[in-house]
Amino acid sequence: MDANRKMITVPEAAEYLRASPKTIWTWIYERKLPSYRLGRSVRLRVSDLDAFIEAGTTPALERP
Repeated sequence: MDANRKMITVPEAAEYLRASPKTIWTWIYERKLPSYRLGRSVRLRVSDLDAFIEAGTTPALERP
């Protein structure tokens, strides 16, 4: 499977981001993280999680 299309569960996403499942659910509810409902289960794309990380990354200060 293409790495950009890999889907994981909320507990797996929590482990991936080193956050609690409750935090992941909050971010989904606040629409900070895109999610996909497949029947009764919710999945997140790994590529979306990577983009979420990149969006929150602060660049390092350059030394003079």
